[in-house]
Amino acid sequence: MKTLIITDVQLDFLPGGALGIPGGDAIIPIINRIIPKFDHVFATQDWHPPGHVSFASAHNKKPGEIIRVGNADQILWPDHCVKNTYGAELAKGLHKEKVEAIFHKGTDHKVDSYSTFFDNNRKRSTGLSDHLQKHHLKDLYFVGLATDYCVLYSVLDSLALGFKTWVIRDACRAINFHPGAGELALEKMKARGARIILSSAL
Repeated sequence: MKTLIITDVQLDFLPGGALGIPGGDAIIPIINRIIPKFDHVFATQDWHPPGHVSFASAHNKKPGEIIRVGNADQILWPDHCVKNTYGAELAKGLHKEKVEAIFHKGTDHKVDSYSTFFDNNRKRSTGLSDHLQKHHLKDLYFVGLATDYCVLYSVLDSLALGFKTWVIRDACRAINFHPGAGELALEKMKARGARIILSSAL
Protein backbone atom coordinates (compact mmCIF):
# COMPACT_ATOMS: atom_id res chain seq x y z
CA MET A 1 0.00 0.00 0.00
CA LYS A 2 1.27 3.46 -0.90
CA THR A 3 1.47 6.09 1.83
CA LEU A 4 1.83 9.83 1.27
CA ILE A 5 3.64 11.94 3.89
CA ILE A 6 2.79 15.64 3.56
CA THR A 7 5.62 17.45 5.31
CA ASP A 8 4.99 20.81 6.98
CA VAL A 9 2.74 22.42 4.36
CA GLN A 10 1.88 25.19 6.81
CA LEU A 11 0.93 28.82 6.43
CA ASP A 12 4.18 30.15 7.92
CA PHE A 13 6.16 28.31 5.23
CA LEU A 14 4.15 29.75 2.34
CA PRO A 15 5.00 33.05 0.60
CA GLY A 16 4.10 35.88 2.97
CA GLY A 17 4.50 33.66 6.02
CA ALA A 18 7.03 34.07 8.81
CA LEU A 19 9.44 31.73 7.02
CA GLY A 20 7.98 31.86 3.55
CA ILE A 21 9.51 29.53 0.97
CA PRO A 22 9.51 30.76 -2.65
CA GLY A 23 6.94 28.80 -4.63
CA GLY A 24 5.74 26.96 -1.54
CA ASP A 25 2.11 27.55 -2.46
CA ALA A 26 2.63 26.05 -5.93
CA ILE A 27 2.88 22.55 -4.53
CA ILE A 28 -0.63 22.56 -3.02
CA PRO A 29 -2.55 21.80 -6.25
CA ILE A 30 0.02 19.12 -7.11
CA ILE A 31 -0.46 17.45 -3.73
CA ASN A 32 -4.24 17.67 -4.04
CA ARG A 33 -4.07 16.05 -7.46
CA ILE A 34 -2.05 13.06 -6.28
CA ILE A 35 -3.76 12.43 -2.94
CA PRO A 36 -6.39 10.09 -4.49
CA LYS A 37 -3.58 7.87 -5.79
CA PHE A 38 -2.59 6.85 -2.25
CA ASP A 39 -4.02 4.32 0.16
CA HIS A 40 -3.05 6.37 3.21
CA VAL A 41 -2.23 10.03 3.74
CA PHE A 42 -0.54 11.56 6.79
CA ALA A 43 0.68 15.09 7.49
CA THR A 44 3.20 16.66 9.82
CA GLN A 45 3.29 20.09 11.43
CA ASP A 46 6.13 22.05 12.94
CA TRP A 47 4.62 22.75 16.36
CA HIS A 48 6.99 24.90 18.36
CA PRO A 49 6.49 26.32 21.86
CA PRO A 50 7.06 30.08 22.17
CA GLY A 51 10.74 30.97 22.57
CA HIS A 52 11.89 27.78 20.88
CA VAL A 53 15.65 27.20 20.78
CA SER A 54 15.64 27.55 16.98
CA PHE A 55 14.20 31.07 17.07
CA ALA A 56 16.70 33.88 16.54
CA SER A 57 14.61 36.09 18.81
CA ALA A 58 15.26 33.73 21.73
CA HIS A 59 18.98 34.53 21.52
CA ASN A 60 18.84 38.20 20.47
CA LYS A 61 20.37 37.23 17.15
CA LYS A 62 19.38 37.42 13.49
CA PRO A 63 17.81 34.66 11.39
CA GLY A 64 20.48 32.75 9.50
CA GLU A 65 23.07 32.98 12.25
CA ILE A 66 24.44 29.74 13.65
CA ILE A 67 24.98 29.08 17.35
CA ARG A 68 26.13 26.05 19.33
CA VAL A 69 23.40 24.19 21.24
CA GLY A 70 24.74 21.24 23.19
CA ASN A 71 27.00 19.33 20.81
CA ALA A 72 25.43 20.56 17.60
CA ASP A 73 25.24 23.66 15.44
CA GLN A 74 21.82 25.31 15.41
CA ILE A 75 20.66 27.47 12.51
CA LEU A 76 18.49 30.28 13.82
CA TRP A 77 15.14 30.97 12.15
CA PRO A 78 12.45 33.63 12.41
CA ASP A 79 9.73 32.75 14.92
CA HIS A 80 7.52 30.32 12.99
CA CYS A 81 4.87 27.64 13.43
CA VAL A 82 4.26 28.43 17.09
CA LYS A 83 1.74 25.86 18.29
CA ASN A 84 -1.92 26.86 18.18
CA THR A 85 -1.22 29.97 16.09
CA TYR A 86 -2.56 30.85 12.66
CA GLY A 87 0.85 30.40 11.02
CA ALA A 88 1.12 26.82 12.27
CA GLU A 89 -2.10 25.76 10.54
CA LEU A 90 -1.98 23.56 7.47
CA ALA A 91 -2.25 25.53 4.23
CA LYS A 92 -5.60 26.77 3.04
CA GLY A 93 -6.76 24.83 0.01
CA LEU A 94 -4.90 21.65 0.97
CA HIS A 95 -7.32 18.71 0.89
CA LYS A 96 -7.04 18.05 4.62
CA GLU A 97 -10.15 15.86 4.71
CA LYS A 98 -8.04 13.06 3.23
CA VAL A 99 -5.42 13.28 6.00
CA GLU A 100 -5.86 10.39 8.44
CA ALA A 101 -3.54 11.70 11.16
CA ILE A 102 -1.25 14.65 11.86
CA PHE A 103 2.07 14.25 13.66
CA HIS A 104 3.68 17.18 15.48
CA LYS A 105 7.43 17.89 15.48
CA GLY A 106 9.67 20.46 17.14
CA THR A 107 7.60 20.32 20.33
CA ASP A 108 10.59 20.21 22.69
CA HIS A 109 11.59 23.73 23.70
CA LYS A 110 15.30 22.87 23.77
CA VAL A 111 15.69 20.73 20.63
CA ASP A 112 14.96 21.45 16.96
CA SER A 113 13.30 18.81 14.81
CA TYR A 114 13.60 18.70 11.04
CA SER A 115 12.67 15.06 10.53
CA THR A 116 9.09 13.85 10.56
CA PHE A 117 10.31 10.89 12.65
CA PHE A 118 12.68 12.19 15.35
CA ASP A 119 14.04 15.36 16.90
CA ASN A 120 17.52 16.42 15.83
CA ASN A 121 19.05 14.61 18.81
CA ARG A 122 17.14 11.45 17.81
CA LYS A 123 15.87 11.08 21.37
CA ARG A 124 12.19 11.90 20.90
CA SER A 125 9.95 10.21 18.34
CA THR A 126 6.98 11.93 16.73
CA GLY A 127 5.10 8.63 16.72
CA LEU A 128 4.98 8.44 12.93
CA SER A 129 7.30 5.45 12.63
CA ASP A 130 5.39 3.44 15.23
CA HIS A 131 2.11 4.22 13.50
CA LEU A 132 3.41 3.15 10.10
CA GLN A 133 4.91 -0.05 11.45
CA LYS A 134 1.76 -0.89 13.43
CA HIS A 135 -0.27 -0.71 10.23
CA HIS A 136 2.40 -2.46 8.11
CA LEU A 137 2.88 0.53 5.82
CA LYS A 138 6.26 0.23 4.13
CA ASP A 139 6.10 2.31 0.92
CA LEU A 140 6.44 6.03 1.71
CA TYR A 141 6.20 8.98 -0.67
CA PHE A 142 7.33 12.37 0.61
CA VAL A 143 6.13 15.81 -0.46
CA GLY A 144 6.25 19.20 1.23
CA LEU A 145 8.50 21.85 2.71
CA ALA A 146 11.35 22.26 2.64
CA THR A 147 13.38 20.01 0.33
CA ASP A 148 16.70 20.99 1.88
CA TYR A 149 15.67 20.62 5.52
CA CYS A 150 12.58 18.81 6.76
CA VAL A 151 12.03 16.70 3.63
CA LEU A 152 15.74 15.83 3.46
CA TYR A 153 16.04 14.68 7.08
CA SER A 154 12.69 12.88 6.97
CA VAL A 155 13.75 10.92 3.91
CA LEU A 156 17.14 10.02 5.39
CA ASP A 157 15.42 8.74 8.53
CA SER A 158 12.84 6.88 6.46
CA LEU A 159 15.62 5.04 4.64
CA ALA A 160 17.49 4.33 7.87
CA LEU A 161 14.31 2.85 9.35
CA GLY A 162 14.00 0.49 6.40
CA PHE A 163 11.06 2.03 4.56
CA LYS A 164 10.95 2.04 0.78
CA THR A 165 11.17 5.74 0.08
CA TRP A 166 10.20 8.02 -2.79
CA VAL A 167 10.42 11.81 -3.12
CA ILE A 168 8.00 13.58 -5.46
CA ARG A 169 10.30 16.42 -6.44
CA ASP A 170 7.75 18.74 -8.09
CA ALA A 171 5.64 18.58 -4.91
CA CYS A 172 8.52 19.92 -2.79
CA ARG A 173 10.21 23.30 -2.57
CA ALA A 174 13.53 24.34 -1.00
CA ILE A 175 14.53 27.28 1.18
CA ASN A 176 17.85 27.53 -0.69
CA PHE A 177 19.71 29.60 1.90
CA HIS A 178 22.67 28.58 -0.23
CA PRO A 179 22.08 28.50 -4.00
CA GLY A 180 21.41 24.99 -5.23
CA ALA A 181 20.78 23.54 -1.77
CA GLY A 182 17.53 21.93 -2.89
CA GLU A 183 19.20 20.07 -5.75
CA LEU A 184 22.05 18.99 -3.50
CA ALA A 185 19.50 17.64 -1.02
CA LEU A 186 17.81 15.61 -3.76
CA GLU A 187 21.18 14.20 -4.81
CA LYS A 188 21.95 13.23 -1.22
CA MET A 189 18.59 11.50 -0.83
CA LYS A 190 19.11 9.63 -4.09
CA ALA A 191 22.61 8.57 -3.07
CA ARG A 192 21.19 7.07 0.13
CA GLY A 193 18.63 5.04 -1.83
CA ALA A 194 15.57 7.24 -2.24
CA ARG A 195 13.80 7.21 -5.58
CA ILE A 196 13.25 10.70 -6.97
CA ILE A 197 10.19 10.99 -9.20
CA LEU A 198 7.78 13.51 -10.67
CA SER A 199 4.08 13.53 -9.79
CA SER A 200 3.29 12.60 -13.40
CA ALA A 201 4.96 9.21 -12.79
CA LEU A 202 2.32 8.12 -10.28
